[in-house]
Order: sequence, then C-alpha cells, then structure tokens
Amino acid sequence: MTIQALAFDLDGTLVDSIHDLARAANAARADLGLAPLAQDTVESYVGDGAASLVARVLADDMAAEFDGSELQQQGMTQFNLHYRAGLTIATKFYPKVQETLHALHERGLPLAIITNKPERFTLPLLRELGVFEHFDVIIAGDTLPERKPSALPLEYTAEKLGVSLENMLMVGDSKNDILAAKNAGCPNVLVSYGYGDELEKMGADAIIHRFDELFGFLEE
Repeated sequence: MTIQALAFDLDGTLVDSIHDLARAANAARADLGLAPLAQDTVESYVGDGAASLVARVLADDMAAEFDGSELQQQGMTQFNLHYRAGLTIATKFYPKVQETLHALHERGLPLAIITNKPERFTLPLLRELGVFEHFDVIIAGDTLPERKPSALPLEYTAEKLGVSLENMLMVGDSKNDILAAKNAGCPNVLVSYGYGDELEKMGADAIIHRFDELFGFLEE
C-alpha cells in the first residue's frame, strides 16, 4: 500500500469542538425554553451534520430526524447564530495534529478534509484555526449531493487530487468515516481519542492513539 494522499474527518479527528457545539446547542435549547443537556449527551448526537444534531438535541433522542417542523427550523436558526458566533471559543487541535498537518503539507502530500459539518461552519473554522491553506480539497456535508457514509465524497476527492482511491488514506473517528472508506475502497485509520466508541467493532484497517502515528503509514 502506497499512500499518495490523505483525507481527514474534522470534528473528533483534527479538532475537539464538542465544547463549542454543546454551548451552541444548549443556547438554542434555552432560546426555545428547553433545559440544557449534558455535554456527553450532545457529543453522542454529533457526526451526521448540523440538521441531525439539532433534531437530536431538541428531542434529546438519537433517533430523531430533521423533518423541517417549525420547532426544528427555529432551533436550526438559533444554533446557526450561536455556533457561527463562537466557532473557536474552546475548539482546539488534538495533540500533534497541527505539527503533523504542517509536516505532511511540507512533504507535498495532497491533503483533504471530508466532513459532514456544513460548509458555513467548516470553511470559517479552518480559517480561524489557521490551517485552511493546508488542504487541497475541502468537502463539507453539503458540498455534494451525498455525504459520509456514502462513497461519493471520497471518490470526488480522489479524482480532484489525481490519486487512486486505494492510494488515499481516510482518517477519522467514527463509523461514518470507516463505512465511507470501505464503500469507496480506501485504506482507513481510526483515531482512538475522538467521539466514536466501540472502535474495535468498526472494522478499521488500523487504530492510532496519537495523530503523528500517521507517519508510520507513509513510505520514507
């Protein structure tokens, strides 16, 4: 296996954003007269994009879906306002992420972001964190007609980067990341420190505990 490009999930993989997501989610709940949720509860609802997060947070139910009801529309509007106003109040890189991204970029390896987070949050977040220019392709949850676990974002990214899918490493923290990689035929790695649980059951090619362990997958 020769890795010629790397694609990364964002929340739970590159950055720990749960404090800001939970703050915005609970602020939206408060605006609608609802009591706050524990941060761990909000964390369990993350991974399928903002609409799913808002639906789950408002209902306090993992099975809730965004159906466009008046309450959900109000919740989405308030969540958008609160989250966009404080994307990086407490959001920070996980250990070794910033240095590793810089080193990979310096090596000339094509790098991509593939996240289910909407573009309206993804692009300004990357700019505020100072790593926007490191990425050759940025695919958010609403960039294409389909998002992870669909293979489409990975297929599109590989085409844009000019590499074969089997030579692009997908790095994430959740089931959606692994399913997308498997659906696309990409090698894949899970980080152990993110928002996913029961990692061993997800069937990733490998699990790493520190971000700089990625260098072990690259040929010197």
